[in-house]
Amino acid sequence: MRTLNLTIQRQAVYDVVRHSEDHPTAAEVMNRLVEQGYNLAYGTVYNSLRYLTDKELIRELKLGETASRYDARMDEHQHIMCEVCGKVDEVMTEVPPQWMKQVAEETGYAIDHAHVVFGGVCAECRSKRVK
Repeated sequence: MRTLNLTIQRQAVYDVVRHSEDHPTAAEVMNRLVEQGYNLAYGTVYNSLRYLTDKELIRELKLGETASRYDARMDEHQHIMCEVCGKVDEVMTEVPPQWMKQVAEETGYAIDHAHVVFGGVCAECRSKRVK
């Protein structure tokens, strides 16, 4: 059983990530906290995100060279990122077991999980290109 120490600040950060429809960056979490009337230092926000990630309450998404994003959805799922605007969406399709087996055979790794990030262009950006 893991012990949690959810300070007021950590709870506020957790609530922002948990109630986000998108996958906010640390800066976006900070901006949303300010909008809610909180006055937290950037270090407090970053430390809270690290704590929540370490306690497996949220997931840090490192998607390419952009800033990390945070996801409170902890069930197994994948992500897709627009290569034009950077929007991130969830993909509920499971990674095929055959992929896992094939990668294990190719690399010699004992694989316990996978996270696939798809890349493409979202519908909104595609519609802007057509005009």
